[in-house]
Parts: sequence; C-alpha cells; structure tokens
Amino acid sequence: MLRQNFICTWAQNTSPLMQEYHAKEWCQVSHADQYIFEMLCLEGYQAGLSWNTIIEKRAAFREDFYNYDVERVSAMTSDDIEKLMGDERIIRHRGKLMATVSNSKSFIEVQNEFGSFDKYIWSFVNNRQINDHIRIPEEIHAKTPLSEKISNDLKKRGFKFVGPVIVYSFMQAIGLVNDHEIDCMYNPG
Repeated sequence: MLRQNFICTWAQNTSPLMQEYHAKEWCQVSHADQYIFEMLCLEGYQAGLSWNTIIEKRAAFREDFYNYDVERVSAMTSDDIEKLMGDERIIRHRGKLMATVSNSKSFIEVQNEFGSFDKYIWSFVNNRQINDHIRIPEEIHAKTPLSEKISNDLKKRGFKFVGPVIVYSFMQAIGLVNDHEIDCMYNPG
C-alpha cells in the first residue's frame, strides 16, 4: 500500500530545487533531444560534486550554453570557454566546459547517424523504460552492465565525461531507468 505523500528517501530534506527536480524530472521519460543533451552535460558537470550544486547552477549553465541548443553550443570557441571561466555562477572546470562543446559535436554526429539522439539512446533499452522496483535506497545502483555498455559506446563516439557512473545517473535523468522507490508518489511506473 502506498504511503500518502511519501517521496524517495534521497529527496527528503533537500532544497526546493532538488525536490522539484525529483518530482518533475528524475526518472521521467524524455524523448526531447535538447533536454537529453542538457542532462548529459549536467551529469558530466556533476563528476566529483553533488547534484544539489549542479541544480543550483543549472539556470546559469542554461544561459551560458544557449539553453543547450546543440548547434549553437557546437559553434562555441576557445574564446567562449575563456569567458565562461570567469563566470562564478557555474562550475569553472575547463575540461568539463570544453567537453560540453566537444560533446555537442559528437551529439550532432549521432543525430545525423540515427535521425535523433533519442533514437540512439533509447535503442539500448528497446524503447522501454527499465523499472527497478526500488524498495529501499540501498537498492539504487551506481552503475550497471548497461551503463558500462552505453559509456563505452559514447566514448567510442568521442564523448567525454561519460563514465559508467555518470551514464547511470544520465539514464535516471532521462527516464531510461526508473529508480523511484515503489511508494514514492512521483513513481511513474
């Protein structure tokens, strides 16, 4: 029996932005390439940091990266990266910022090959969300054989900051996998 107004344990006692992300985005199926690109970038920025830090800086990242318009990001230059290095509102990690531009070019190549990045990424799960039926937070994975497979394929295609742990978080972010606790009122499964 569902517990009334229960939310996933990890989302309890977090900031309003984190709770909104949990309620409206986390593990919700998305097929929009622009959103998928944004989530791929944000998950890469998170490496070594907390997701709360990334969520708090998300609006500034969106502004600096043209709302993750992949074509506009792909046209950014090293001069643009230098300007971003002075923006205290974002994570000023040169490698991560450069990877955003580099990954945008690889993203476009995947779009050209498959018709959309959405078709490419969802093919790994046969276009069906994996529902892990999480009962307790400890059942949530950090990585899986599938996230390792996707990570390896992305790396072969030139993507950076796409290790298997980052990719698993990305899978949750775009809804390839549903890791909401069974009793969570936002569980889409």
